[in-house]
Amino acid sequence: MNENRLLIDVGSTYFKVAANNDVQQHFRDFNKNIFDDLKYKCEDIISKYQKEDIFICSSANGGLSTLIIGITHSFSLKYAINTAYNSGINIIDTVLYSQIEEVSIPSDLIDVVIVVGAIDGVSGVFDEKLLNYLSQINYSNIVYVGNKDDAPYLKENIEKLVILPNIIDEKLHIQEEPLKEYLTNLYQADIVGKEDIKHLYDITANQIFSTPYIVNQTLPLLVSKFKVADPYILIDIGGATTDIHYSKDLVDDNMVIDNEYDRLVFKKLGVFKSKESLIFSAKNNEFVYELLAYLKVTENIFDEQSEKALKILMQLAIFLVLCKVSNYNKAYVTLKLNALNSLVFTGGITKVLQQEDIENIVSFFYKKILNSNHNPSIVMDSNYDIWTMATRD
Repeated sequence: MNENRLLIDVGSTYFKVAANNDVQQHFRDFNKNIFDDLKYKCEDIISKYQKEDIFICSSANGGLSTLIIGITHSFSLKYAINTAYNSGINIIDTVLYSQIEEVSIPSDLIDVVIVVGAIDGVSGVFDEKLLNYLSQINYSNIVYVGNKDDAPYLKENIEKLVILPNIIDEKLHIQEEPLKEYLTNLYQADIVGKEDIKHLYDITANQIFSTPYIVNQTLPLLVSKFKVADPYILIDIGGATTDIHYSKDLVDDNMVIDNEYDRLVFKKLGVFKSKESLIFSAKNNEFVYELLAYLKVTENIFDEQSEKALKILMQLAIFLVLCKVSNYNKAYVTLKLNALNSLVFTGGITKVLQQEDIENIVSFFYKKILNSNHNPSIVMDSNYDIWTMATRD
């Protein structure tokens, strides 16, 4: 860690402050705004650094939400989903264009709508069906990264539409940089506009990035700090979401991109703000009661407010998120978990669970869900080094 830098991570539940190889953690006071709370708890150390030497990442505002409209699952939707996740954006829904007249209309305000589809040279893909759908939803931004032939029609009919180069090239490869840059800058603008945390720029002269984006940038550096063997996945269980960052070796994919790691986010698998939805997901898993028996507790643990209950919730989150990326649950991505060599854990989970607690739940998952005795190594980022590594010189 660079001794001349102060690193701050503003999470949904905690502040983390790192300097001189020391990391402090502070539980947030939700009766105060983020800036006042941070200054109150960390003023002594913040006052020692110039604004140019303070670097902040944040997931406290929950990140941006996006809805993606695409032509196919195989290319346009997959490419846009991949880019959005790796930019730190949370996906609330996807719409296959052939079904756009049948899908339900989201009621929540959407931060950004992404429209994507077809290679350049193909025209007439999008028509009034898209316009009708967009007229029924409430969004703040909209960006088009589809075929350039349809761009003039859409530009003429969609107010404030931002047009970027096609995310799909003529060889069906992904061209993600323009959209990734747009989404990253949008996140930046969102932070500036958030009344609750915009004053963070009073203490830093540097751009504030989303925490998932920073973690994703750190992944190629992990081998310099941890005993990690590829392929691996990194699981970050926080208060509001659970993120998975995984080696591309774990998927059968047709995407060719520079980044060797992808990200998935599960918004309803946090242990504080998303606690109720985590419990709901657990109760709907057919193996959960067997798991609770394995952990020597009953479902009454869901009603408790205790360290033991928190520990069980975190173990459940590990089990559920592994289920979601396995053959047990056919979702966006299925990872080849029997090829996994390492499982890396970061976030608040490393302060609550011991290594053996995680090894027990991972062992249960492999035996029960995958019928396997595979045993990937467990690596704990107990000192929160991972979120600091990407900001080194």
